[in-house]
Amino acid sequence: MRREPRPAEALTAWQHPFLNVFRHFRVDEWKRSAKQGDVAVVTDKTLKGAVYRIRGSVSAANYIQLPKSSTQSLGLTGRYLYVLFRPLPSKHFVIHLDVSSKDNQVIRVSFSNLFKEFKSTATWLQFPLVLEARTPQRDLVGLAPSGARWTCLQLDLQDVLLVYLNRCYGHLKSIRLCASLLVRNLYTSDLCFEPAISGAQWAKLPVTPMPREMAFPVPKGESWHDRYIHVRFPSESLKVPSKPIEKSCSPPEAVLLGPGPQPLPCPVASSKPVRFSVSPVVQTPSPTAQSGRAALAPRPFPEVSLSQERSDASNADGPGFHSLEPWAQLEASDIHTAAAGTHVLTHESAEVPVARTGSCEGFLPDPVLRLKGVIGFGGHGTRQALWTPDGAAVVYPCHAVIVVLLVDTGEQRFFLGHTDKVSALALDGSSSLLASAQARAPSVMRLWDFQTGRCLCLFRSPMHVVCSLSFSDSGALLCGVGKDHHGRTMVVAWGTGQVGLGGEVVVLAKAHTDFDVQAFRVTFFDETRMASCGQGSVRLWRLRGGVLRSCPVDLGEHHALQFTDLAFKQARDGCPEPSAAMLFVCSRSGHILEIDCQRMVVRHARRLLPTRTPGGPHPQKQTFSSGPGIAISSLSVSPAMCAVGSEDGFLRLWPLDFSSVLLEAEHEGPVSSVCVSPDGLRVLSATSSGHLGFLDTLSRVYHMLARSHTAPVLALAMEQRRGQLATVSQDRTVRIWDLATLQQLYDFTSSEDAPCAVTFHPTRPTFFCGFSSGAVRSFSLEAAEVLVEHTCHRGAVTGLTATPDGRLLFSSCSQGSLAQYSCADPQWHVLRVAADMVCPDAPASPSALAVSRDGRLLAFVGPSRCTVTVMGSASLDELLRVDIGTLDLASSRLDSAMAVCFGPAALGHLLVSTSSNRVVVLDAVSGRIIRELPGVHPEPCPSLTLSEDARFLLIAAGRTIKVWDYATQASPGPQVYIGHSEPVQAVAFSPDQQQVLSAGDAVFLWDVLAPTERQVPTLSCVCLGPPGPPETLSPPSPATKASPGPPQPARQARAQDRWRTQRPGPASSPGSRSPSHVRHLHHGWASVPGLPKVAMGTCPPPASGGWLRLKAVVGYSGNGRANMVWRPDTGFFAYTCGRLVVVEDLHSGAQQHWSGHSAEISTLALSHSAQVLASASGRSSTTAHCQIRVWDVSGGLCQHLIFPHSTTVLALAFSPDDRLLVTLGDHDGRTLALWGTATYDLVSSTRLPEPVHGVAFNPWDAGELTCVGQGTVTFWLLQQRGADISLQVRREPVPEAVGAGELTSLCYGAPPLLYCGTSSGQVCVWDTRAGRCFLSWEADDGGIGLLLFSGSRLVSGSSTGRLRLWAVGAVSELRCKGSGASSVFMEHELVLDGAVVSASFDDSVDMGVVGTTAGTLWFVSWAEGTSTRLISGHRSKVNEVVFSPGESHCATCSEDGSVRVWALASMELVIQFQVLNQSCLCLAWSPPCCGRPEQQRLAAGYGDGSLRIFSVSRTAMELKMHPHPVALTTVAFSTDGQTVLSGDKDGLVAVSHPCTGTTFRVLSDHQGAPISTICVTCKECEDLGVEGTDLWLAASGDQRVSVWASDWLRNHCELVDWLSFPMPATTETQGHLPPSLAAFCPWDGALLMYVGPGVYKEVIIYNLCQKQVVEKIPLPFFAMSLSLSPGTHLLAVGFAECMLRLVDCAMGTAQDFAGHDNAVHLCRFTPSARLLFTAARNEILVWEVPGL
Repeated sequence: MRREPRPAEALTAWQHPFLNVFRHFRVDEWKRSAKQGDVAVVTDKTLKGAVYRIRGSVSAANYIQLPKSSTQSLGLTGRYLYVLFRPLPSKHFVIHLDVSSKDNQVIRVSFSNLFKEFKSTATWLQFPLVLEARTPQRDLVGLAPSGARWTCLQLDLQDVLLVYLNRCYGHLKSIRLCASLLVRNLYTSDLCFEPAISGAQWAKLPVTPMPREMAFPVPKGESWHDRYIHVRFPSESLKVPSKPIEKSCSPPEAVLLGPGPQPLPCPVASSKPVRFSVSPVVQTPSPTAQSGRAALAPRPFPEVSLSQERSDASNADGPGFHSLEPWAQLEASDIHTAAAGTHVLTHESAEVPVARTGSCEGFLPDPVLRLKGVIGFGGHGTRQALWTPDGAAVVYPCHAVIVVLLVDTGEQRFFLGHTDKVSALALDGSSSLLASAQARAPSVMRLWDFQTGRCLCLFRSPMHVVCSLSFSDSGALLCGVGKDHHGRTMVVAWGTGQVGLGGEVVVLAKAHTDFDVQAFRVTFFDETRMASCGQGSVRLWRLRGGVLRSCPVDLGEHHALQFTDLAFKQARDGCPEPSAAMLFVCSRSGHILEIDCQRMVVRHARRLLPTRTPGGPHPQKQTFSSGPGIAISSLSVSPAMCAVGSEDGFLRLWPLDFSSVLLEAEHEGPVSSVCVSPDGLRVLSATSSGHLGFLDTLSRVYHMLARSHTAPVLALAMEQRRGQLATVSQDRTVRIWDLATLQQLYDFTSSEDAPCAVTFHPTRPTFFCGFSSGAVRSFSLEAAEVLVEHTCHRGAVTGLTATPDGRLLFSSCSQGSLAQYSCADPQWHVLRVAADMVCPDAPASPSALAVSRDGRLLAFVGPSRCTVTVMGSASLDELLRVDIGTLDLASSRLDSAMAVCFGPAALGHLLVSTSSNRVVVLDAVSGRIIRELPGVHPEPCPSLTLSEDARFLLIAAGRTIKVWDYATQASPGPQVYIGHSEPVQAVAFSPDQQQVLSAGDAVFLWDVLAPTERQVPTLSCVCLGPPGPPETLSPPSPATKASPGPPQPARQARAQDRWRTQRPGPASSPGSRSPSHVRHLHHGWASVPGLPKVAMGTCPPPASGGWLRLKAVVGYSGNGRANMVWRPDTGFFAYTCGRLVVVEDLHSGAQQHWSGHSAEISTLALSHSAQVLASASGRSSTTAHCQIRVWDVSGGLCQHLIFPHSTTVLALAFSPDDRLLVTLGDHDGRTLALWGTATYDLVSSTRLPEPVHGVAFNPWDAGELTCVGQGTVTFWLLQQRGADISLQVRREPVPEAVGAGELTSLCYGAPPLLYCGTSSGQVCVWDTRAGRCFLSWEADDGGIGLLLFSGSRLVSGSSTGRLRLWAVGAVSELRCKGSGASSVFMEHELVLDGAVVSASFDDSVDMGVVGTTAGTLWFVSWAEGTSTRLISGHRSKVNEVVFSPGESHCATCSEDGSVRVWALASMELVIQFQVLNQSCLCLAWSPPCCGRPEQQRLAAGYGDGSLRIFSVSRTAMELKMHPHPVALTTVAFSTDGQTVLSGDKDGLVAVSHPCTGTTFRVLSDHQGAPISTICVTCKECEDLGVEGTDLWLAASGDQRVSVWASDWLRNHCELVDWLSFPMPATTETQGHLPPSLAAFCPWDGALLMYVGPGVYKEVIIYNLCQKQVVEKIPLPFFAMSLSLSPGTHLLAVGFAECMLRLVDCAMGTAQDFAGHDNAVHLCRFTPSARLLFTAARNEILVWEVPGL
């Protein structure tokens, strides 16, 4: 009986069995299709027919598109798309497909040899499709080879969407074929054709032959594969089944090196269909290569390309490959894969055929590593730990590895295959089946043969996340609990009875529930019954008729408890009836309920409370008592007892009547899981702190099985003599392990200081550890204590290494400093500290520093990411510098070094891993490139090491470990090992070279299976190209470029272009530095003095000629406290602005800028001699402690650097004799520290019991200081005995008469008086001798934040802005006579613009300088009763800086609603326009109008949508208009000044007359995204073909830029160009969303520059005449601001990382500058390009551009 087609099938039946797309849409008529550019019909000799040729230099301008309009759709539903094409030789091509999913989401899928790596967003997939010729010229990778052949590209559109986006394929919407290629036709079909097979003679094969219409012609006697190429994508190894994968063959592993591209590292002769994993890389042989004859029938498993020499290594009988999702980066059971092919090994080392590529032989043994042991436990959680039914072993997860540990011998066995952390485990009652699920959604589950370790089945769970698994006792039923896509609880039952017999896993039932489920168990007496518990519910489940149903247990008064675990009790007689079993349920409140499973009622309810009876050693329990109960997290029941694990860290054993505690064991952390062994004699327990052990009930001894770090491991080090391993982790611990037993020996924990790096002393029982505070400490392994500590670093320690003889130790930090220590004796000491040597802000890495095997050389990455420096380890003389800061053509980014390591001394090799995913081998003496390993991993590797015999190179590659045969010149590619679920941070060979350790989520110990008798090869030069002269790199002359040498092979030429070796000159040359005298350095503005960062591969400018010089700072940090000092007698005046100390001459206005702080400065203190200034800053994101710098006032140099507190320093004060400095931590730190000013060593440190707001020394007694805080005054007496100083404390409470509030300020008066201010506005006076308060008065309405006393006058400053002068001369008499506030008189009062935070007055208190929170410094004269602004900055974010046409003035606007006009020469405030309750968001200065300066106007846009026009000459507002309903974001004048263009946050652009206020045009093209930039210029480029006087652009936040030509006098406006850039899903940097910014190039009117939140961090240069992007400049971060210099080819870019970059577009060089404390959101060149203004928040820095 014929089946009638369904309606959906009938609609698409016309497309079956295949569809000729060109014929159906009549491409030759161009009615339903479109062509653009150079498209023509030509005759191809190979196909002997007409084909379409598409060529042109720009792919986007030469194409064929189907259908003609983007609003139409092809509607093609065929699963496979066949593209028959041939690339044009040495050209690029692009194929775009717009595919619609079933939920109507359109996704663009692109294939091109332009792409160098796989990229994806939610709506765009980019696949590199590279055809490589088998020739030595590997530099041409990407371009089509000269012998490019016709290719059948077969795309499985269904799997492309499912694998990479997890979407269901709907239909093919459109196709665009772009230059340069020849295309014969396109076909769609639901059938998978074999292109090499066509005709009836192959009808009996189990394949579908290619229809004759689609087939390529093959001459008689020739092979199809000799003439053509077949590319199938995705390969069968990436296919995603529409239902759970059935049992696979043995071994049933899935291998997928993805989801990123995995390019094959060596050429492959394509004699068979190439099926690839992620990126379609097609490789064709050169004319000299020979190809074997292709097999005629396809194989049932994925094939890889083999050359004739290795054709016997086919995997025709190999394993089946299955992959579930793109998230499964590696799915294998104890596998390793060859990078150029696929290689699978089972855990039992079964012999499996190996598939390799090319003629290169694989290195042996294979595998070379075997997993021996794992240090770790848990990962996703610590509740999964099980006994085997025989009680001999424990099964537990360690991240992605499942470990079986024999408890008596300590031997480990592993189940490998999961690619993410294991979230659930279950073992059946006969130890036959083990079930496991991994955490990452959607969850993948595996069923294992527990005895053999073989994976029986791999399938996808219907649940999004699996939380718990439970087997029935027979193993026939598996139940799981988890969450679905919507977060609802879901229960699934699988039938697993047939899996061990070759059957499938079958879903028996699924159920959703709204009740919380924390634990789920299948009953032992009935496999169809289950129980669950959770928040407020205990439910009994039953499986019947394919349906899961549940009913609740009546909990009565316990219905609101939070239940955590359950367990069944089995009767002693083994009765299988339900009535013989009871259910025990525990809760977080300490309740244990005993439930009758048959009646479904609570039989007993008990609550366990910890109480200690007098003389009783054990806690007892009480039932139904009040008070907090024991939070029980887990319980397990045997026939005789109940084991309970609780969050107080105790494991307790109770009888089943809970009458008393039988036994207990205390743990170091909360107990998360307990499990009684089947014989009831051992109780397994796990803690949330990563401990696993068991309690032996007979011997009453607790045995520790495993300990673990609770966070990723950052670094490791090994010691040979004792066989010990040291690890440091993000959990702030340093742990020492025994390598033989894998047991922990010691651990060192720091709650405040995080360890970063570790290394052992080679000869002594000591190890060194570097910390985030910059401290380097040595620890004794014998005494288990800290020996010596050094704090010479300012940032976190990033590298730590010792010479092999143990005489020297080196450390580096994130601030760029390098320290050398002498370790000849146990009391090791610092030899040298050199600043700006190592790359700053580099992450801590075991390969950050490297010492040669003979101990003579030291190598590191620095002083920038683009350079590697080699020094003499003893002298620290710079011997070699290799510069790699050239543009990486593969990624359009700067190549940078990531890690370094030395080879054996006999070789003299230095290995460098780079950000372009390659390892380059250099000669450590000359810097010559010896060899190169390209494409070692899609991600840069942070750690690499070479074995002592130079045979194996070990690389940390993402979550895998790669082993390369280093000794073989033509490396066949690496062996890849999986097991880690997080990136591997460190790899290392053991000292005996017999083992390998890898550290990441856990520590893995691998056995090296290779013999070690192989000798170290002699030094030789390995040429990767054809025979030719060896590479030699001559050091460039400082003054001239090196002349070009003889022609080199293409590969060598490319290497020379990318790498430059620099030899330092004599000691006086700019490139060299002697670090022997640089302990205290004054840091300039350049991030790397002498060697600025190179952006585009040309030589940097000399160090002597800086590009920018800081000229002035506009602003004062009003959020500091006591952060201004002034000495009238010397004229010294200093204040803070962000991270800078600004020293200003009040007469001339000249400024000095003292830099070096890594965070905003909070306070200042000037010594009484006025010779020393101390400044303190808060803790930055890169440092664990705050920073105090001690400056020499006369020279402006930083003399000392100390790190006193982990939190912000609130106050500083020098003692009257300047011998001591006191520092006070903020309310979080609450630390008081004393420092001796001779050496600035710590004298004393005290933790305060409550927050303190101020501290002051007694000016009349250097041995007394006082603190004030919450309700108390604390007097400290300093007693000195020899060199030691002790503190005696006396605390006095504040009398009730003073009133409620805190003491906020203090100052000493005439002896023995102390004045204190309160938060309620009171001033109280204390007698320091008697320790009593005898007088108080109400001095203000707000809190008193400042008090100053001199003579008989007292100055008070409050939060209300009032500054008051009090006459307090009579107060001393009142101390004896009695209190009376009438004796205190207020002489003067001034009201300032904000709360008073700092002040300095002369001795007579007649005049002084006062700082307020408004960012203003006032000069106050009490005699005249006046206050004059000295320093004035905006109190809120500065939004714009504009300049007058003559450059005499500049104007700024701010969110505080003000528009301020400044004199540019002196930066003095001239005019201020203030609008209350509004934010001024944008500003523009009118251009010169007929040379009449009186007509200069400012246009300011506000948050309410209004636009105001201010006259600068008349200092008045001329006009207010309202062109927008929402906030304005940008404004600009036309070139004649008669028109104003304004943009708002809704994307509208309004065009208005500034004289009449009328808006005559509104452009809505950008509607929906805020306008971020409007730029106007005179129209100079006549090639645009449009009319108009102005050329202007608008950029919006959605990455779109429109360019317009306008003549507003004629009301003419015409669109010139429309640019749209790719927009990623989310892009934020430092909490800021990067804006879309565009500007016309002032030195080339045809160019437009753009920055925005794109796919890459770069500046895009677009040519308006050519209509294409002509250049891209890579950036280190996303840009926050952009400015182009009108006079030079300079480009200024500001970043959210507080950095400014200046790029010379003519020379291709760049230099970075620091100084700001926040994101540099604004940068503007002046019209003359002599000055550059930058703004971060409310601070403005003015930079001078030298030479202009």
